[in-house]
Amino acid sequence: MPELPVRTSDEPMEPEHYRYIATHAWWMGTFLQPEPDAPCHVHFSEHLLQQWTPARQDSDWLLDRVLTGRVTWLAGSGADAEEAGFDLRDAWPTGRFRAPYGDFYAELNECEPRRPSGAWATPTPEFLALLPRDPVALLARLREDSPEGRSYSGPFRSAVDALRSCSVPADLRAPLFAALLELPAVTLVDEVKDLDGNLCLALVHDVGATRTELLVDPVDGQYAGERDTLRRASTCGLTEGTVIAETSVRTAVVPAIGALPVF
Repeated sequence: MPELPVRTSDEPMEPEHYRYIATHAWWMGTFLQPEPDAPCHVHFSEHLLQQWTPARQDSDWLLDRVLTGRVTWLAGSGADAEEAGFDLRDAWPTGRFRAPYGDFYAELNECEPRRPSGAWATPTPEFLALLPRDPVALLARLREDSPEGRSYSGPFRSAVDALRSCSVPADLRAPLFAALLELPAVTLVDEVKDLDGNLCLALVHDVGATRTELLVDPVDGQYAGERDTLRRASTCGLTEGTVIAETSVRTAVVPAIGALPVF
């Protein structure tokens, strides 16, 4: 198994501490008019998110989500979409949300916050603690849980889902990267710039409909964002090479909910 040429380390985190996660994102969305044969309008919008994840998972989590108002139209017409009633705020809930277990939208759905069961997409400390630290065993577990060939899931995507939480500990990140580099469609690329111009390492998954770059902080091996690029034209009018999702992520340990780090 290859080893990722970067250190993996974690800041000390006490029981009363929070992990602060800042995400700068551009995400794609679609707006469909109810009329038959109406064109598909595809928008690309800018988001700023700040999240505070507690060391104690049953404590309150905090999410601050903002739409900057910057929108690029990748297909269709923004003017036609707005005339038909498009409002970006209908697609993305914004504001401050606070709830145990990170179940931020439980109140909007009129239900109580629920503890996640623990999975690659919703990793709990217990789930992560039970994963093997050996790269060979870890890759086998990924393939067992997320067989290759599915339209959405698969070993690479499931690993990215877990890493996106920024809660995967350093002793698991290193073998996880090594395991992913054993997948036939994954390569390691050095000095890739993220959305904000920061230099990262990238594990590139180049197969299927999209090319996904998993960005990694070269200092501590922490998740640093993603970039998804179409490998072929789409049915809604997007051309090959169109970036459909891009994020830049920074993390730090802070002493209290709502506290801001100094980067």
